[in-house]
Amino acid sequence: MAQKGVQLDRENFSCSICLDLLKDPVTLHCGHSYCMNCIKSFWDEEEEKKIYSCPQCRQTFTPRPVLMKNTMLADLVEQLKKTGLQAAPADHCYAGPEDVACDVCTGMKLKAVKSCLVCLVSYCEKHLQPHYDVAPLKKHKLVEPSKKLQENICSRHDEVMKMFCRTDQQSICYLCSVDEHKGHDTVSAAAERTERLEVSRQNIQQRIQDREKDVKLLQQEVEAINQSADQTVEHSEKIFTELIHLIQKRSSDVKQQIRSQQETEVSRVKELEEKLEQEITELKRKDAELKQLSHTEDHNQFLHNYPSLSALSESTDSSSINIRPLKFFEDVTAAVSEVRDKIQDLLREDWTEISLTVTEVEPEPKTRAEFLKYSREITLDPNTAHTYLLLSKGNKRVTLMKQDQFYSDHPDRFTKCWQVLSRESLTGRCYWEVERRGGGVYVAVAYKNISREQSWKKCGFGRNAQSWALNFSKDAYTFWYNNSQTPVSGPRSSRVGVYLDHRAGILSFYSVSETMTLLHRVQTTFTQPLCAGLWLHCFGNTAKFCKLKQTCF
Repeated sequence: MAQKGVQLDRENFSCSICLDLLKDPVTLHCGHSYCMNCIKSFWDEEEEKKIYSCPQCRQTFTPRPVLMKNTMLADLVEQLKKTGLQAAPADHCYAGPEDVACDVCTGMKLKAVKSCLVCLVSYCEKHLQPHYDVAPLKKHKLVEPSKKLQENICSRHDEVMKMFCRTDQQSICYLCSVDEHKGHDTVSAAAERTERLEVSRQNIQQRIQDREKDVKLLQQEVEAINQSADQTVEHSEKIFTELIHLIQKRSSDVKQQIRSQQETEVSRVKELEEKLEQEITELKRKDAELKQLSHTEDHNQFLHNYPSLSALSESTDSSSINIRPLKFFEDVTAAVSEVRDKIQDLLREDWTEISLTVTEVEPEPKTRAEFLKYSREITLDPNTAHTYLLLSKGNKRVTLMKQDQFYSDHPDRFTKCWQVLSRESLTGRCYWEVERRGGGVYVAVAYKNISREQSWKKCGFGRNAQSWALNFSKDAYTFWYNNSQTPVSGPRSSRVGVYLDHRAGILSFYSVSETMTLLHRVQTTFTQPLCAGLWLHCFGNTAKFCKLKQTCF
């Protein structure tokens, strides 16, 4: 029992940041203790905000607390080191609180490696050996260690429940089948399992076939959309080209008419000018002759010649002269301007209608049933997960561990933040739900090219312009974008729904319980496909993408 106490002591004296024994321990006002250098480094990254928080409970402190070494805790850690009280050696494999213990071991129990469904006992490696060596025991059914073996014992008859009552849908023992379940539809548990497995697999196979048909229909729809869009673009370009050619032709016609009229008017004016010039020449000649005649002293000679000199030709009609400098064709300009204004007005009015026809914006769903029409199956991408994140089988659930999971190196893996992205790229209209356990969970969307290796201030969800995140702390919600936080009010719930309309630039977060309550809504422009993301802050916390219409955990 002393050894077990040692393990608990070591865990209590470990720093939750570096996961090692405390070095120069300091205790915050909230009661949590850390290595002095670890908490200093953590707070250095929060320096710009001037708000300093506890990494475990997220309690904030302003101003930055002065750190003082906890001498009592430091002495206890030193004693722990000197007395050699370390964690139990790996080769002992002692059972911890979360492990299945060997039922045969006495005193300090070892971890069980197998459970026997016949003996209804869990065995460590040593006590399991007879099941490998003794012939009758070799026939027993061994499974992975289970804490639920006693659930296989009938509470009434203290017998192993090897039967299944289909009438009452429960496991029973043989005595139950001839007693209170007499006359019921009963079969062996193995037969029920086989039939259920077969039925489930048939259902799954049928659903696979149905979904494959749906996929083909969607592919056909994509092909039809692309074909329709290509044809529409081609026809639109043709129509606009014809319209441009028509305007160009009308412009050429107007230009030709103006030039023709210009030539006519100029010719008329030149002709009139020529007549006037001829008249002026004749008048000047007459004036010269009269002047010369005026010098004649013989009055009779003057009177004799005067009638021929005084007779003038018919004068040109000056009323035909109509001078309008630079205004000959102003009516044409006005008419063309009027046509331009009418075309602009027509295009402005019709363009709005064309634009609405193309975008066809749909209203945001209102009820959960409407949201579920856009439900999207989300799975986590192991290649992006931080090495402290443990993914479940199927990659739906993630848990923040204190130990490295030793994932292989990958360029997409986050190295500074305990976060992970989805495999799926999200466009169009999508809806999904996340169930969380514990505080300090960020539910996010992000572009796939978000930074992986910079500090958490740069690559953390919501701490940059490539991601949007809603934080579930213990007592409150906070929305983060581009390192700016917005307090969010709303009912506390362990489940959040996320609705994305990528084309419309809408991102909404909902608190989901018996009703849906909008927590925060974003209206922006998304320039790339998005991925769903999760960021866990406290060890042991868990978050999972829910399979909708079923219980999440």
